[in-house]
Amino acid sequence: MNFYERHVLPTLLDLAMRQSQLDDYRRKVAGQAYGRVLEIGVGSGLNFTRYGKQVNAVIGLDPSPRLLSMARKRAKEAGVSAWLVQGTAVTLPFADKVMDSVVMTWTLCSVPDPLAALKEIRRVLKQQGKLLFVEHGLAPHHQVERWQRRLTPLWRCVSGGCHLDRKVDDLIQAAGFELEDLHLQYVQGPRIFTYFYQGCARPTPVG
Repeated sequence: MNFYERHVLPTLLDLAMRQSQLDDYRRKVAGQAYGRVLEIGVGSGLNFTRYGKQVNAVIGLDPSPRLLSMARKRAKEAGVSAWLVQGTAVTLPFADKVMDSVVMTWTLCSVPDPLAALKEIRRVLKQQGKLLFVEHGLAPHHQVERWQRRLTPLWRCVSGGCHLDRKVDDLIQAAGFELEDLHLQYVQGPRIFTYFYQGCARPTPVG
């Protein structure tokens, strides 16, 4: 990581992710989690206060030491006991089938290899476990999609690798999940950034 990625970008991400219009999505996604929860891209810990009593352990993963430091502070303020781990979703440091829930909120866009990460998530999830997510991604309208694809190479350079043009539902299914619930919509803001995929998926049964 360079100076910008280590010190400037984490603060910008924390500010951007605190937008009030995102709160309802956090409640819907984190509120469904249960049991042992792995949060991919825990960031500065903004979901901690949204987890319910049905959650008995929270493990947060993030590649940024600065964001993890913010998350430790938020966990303490929220009274949440969280195990925070520096790392990436592409190589999860956990055994097979040990998580009841995996939570992702606006994370998959910046993972270098999203399909590999989702396959790792499937590996650590119990067979009846849930992948709970809200992500931004590729829009269905040609004019918006065209601009998303044009701007992604530049946007990645200033946003920590964020891609505007990933089709989230297709990636999740390609990694071996069945979508149980999926809501697609634009939210307030420039359309290239604000087409949201929110839902729940389970590992596809084997055999």
